[in-house]
Amino acid sequence: MALTEQEQIRRDHLDALREAGVEPYPAAAPPVTHRAAEVLDAYDDAANDPETDGTTPLRATVAGRMLTKRVMGKAAFFHLADESGAVQVYVRRDDLPEGEYNAVFKKLLDTGDWVGVEGEVFRTRMGEVSVRAERLVLLAKSLKPLPVEKEVTDEETGETRRFNEVSDPEFRYRQRYADLALHPDVRDVFKARHTITRTLRDFLDGQGYVEVETPALQPLYGGAAARPFTTHHNALDMPLFLRIADELYLKRLLVGGFEGVYEIAKDFRNEGLSRFHNPEFTMLELYVAFRDYDWMMGLVERMLETVARALHSSPDVPYAAGGAEHALSFAAPFRRVPIFDAIEEATGHRLYDGERVADRPALVAAAQSVGVETDDAMGVGKLIDEIFGAAVEPTLVQPTFVTDYPVELSPLAKRHRTKPGLVERFELIAGGKELCNAFSELNDPLEQRARFEDQVRLASAGDDEAVNAVDEDFLRALEYGMPPAAGLGIGVDRLAMVMTNQPSIRDVLLFPLLRPEGGPEGGADAA
Repeated sequence: MALTEQEQIRRDHLDALREAGVEPYPAAAPPVTHRAAEVLDAYDDAANDPETDGTTPLRATVAGRMLTKRVMGKAAFFHLADESGAVQVYVRRDDLPEGEYNAVFKKLLDTGDWVGVEGEVFRTRMGEVSVRAERLVLLAKSLKPLPVEKEVTDEETGETRRFNEVSDPEFRYRQRYADLALHPDVRDVFKARHTITRTLRDFLDGQGYVEVETPALQPLYGGAAARPFTTHHNALDMPLFLRIADELYLKRLLVGGFEGVYEIAKDFRNEGLSRFHNPEFTMLELYVAFRDYDWMMGLVERMLETVARALHSSPDVPYAAGGAEHALSFAAPFRRVPIFDAIEEATGHRLYDGERVADRPALVAAAQSVGVETDDAMGVGKLIDEIFGAAVEPTLVQPTFVTDYPVELSPLAKRHRTKPGLVERFELIAGGKELCNAFSELNDPLEQRARFEDQVRLASAGDDEAVNAVDEDFLRALEYGMPPAAGLGIGVDRLAMVMTNQPSIRDVLLFPLLRPEGGPEGGADAA
């Protein structure tokens, strides 16, 4: 492995530390008493300033990464960064054990090293709160320097310019550890994501619903229209699929007597990469007995307003879409519009007359008029979905429930009570993205069998997202009887994108899937 000059220097420092009897990777750190932010908060202008109010100086033990080391003869300063922020450390030769300042700190410690510092807190002549190092312990030697970022302000114009800013998405996504170390605001995004999932879970627990776990490895895949990942179980000599949805297992639990169950889990779909798609993603699925899709809309409104308030202390969420800044209002009620009305508003094509959906030639013509490429394998449902995705979805910025989909597009939803050819289904669109999908769940086992068989025929005709096998065990469960129910799926990653105002799904995934380093083919050369 070829080393840069800086990487070689740091390895030389590592060897010198060991020769000097300093362990560069000790088993534990000194007991930390304060985070950086706590030191600053405890020693602000209003309190705990021994120079003005005669209080006893605060003693603190802090630990973090050493940044911006500045040596000035017998003394030095550096900033110590931990998860809470950064605090300045003052290091003086005479405060450390004899020889440690010159032989170790000055010569062998580098920016990026993890250190522990113990000492009194004071304010420098420049007014900066600092920890006076009386004990300094190396916790982990950094062998690769972090990219350096600098800000320079033009004294005449006041303009601030940044140099060596790490903004390359390839670097940020591939080396997320460096991205997090350099950018506290990126850490804030993932803290916000944690708040989102915790708030969703707390909300559902508060409704009395039970969180469960269902198989990720499944003998048959189903619950969505998507291509699965396929694997093989050696001991049983059988193919298995990574789940594309949790739905069919969760509804089995309603058959068993649970009245409200949910799961927050990883799903896997063998599809392409985009700003809105990652093959591995997080879904929340919820199923509640004795309810329908209209009731579920009300629950979603309350739940997402709760999430918005947890993050922003308001139902209004700042969001950039289409080159413009918006304030998305998650205050109930959300707008509700049937899918065919939305398509007619956007395209002028009337594809449902109140009794039946338009025939295939009319759908093909409408699809082609909005730039959708069509082929013979596309069924009625697929064509309508593509028309909606091209002409309507990107225009829906404020949270909007799109309702009443064609039955061909929704093989697991109950038929609409008053609209022939449609089902009781909604999707929530916000910021031009689908966030939720929900149904009044189909619980007629005979009709469900017919819908599955239609899916198998579509798969045989070339639709690679249609389910290509009938799930006999799920049908057997329905034959025992499943109560009327409402079901919901929320894409947690997309919800995090909207709630944190991020342009790509990769910005809310700590480790998104990427091509192998070295090019599209990867392989031995890339490795």
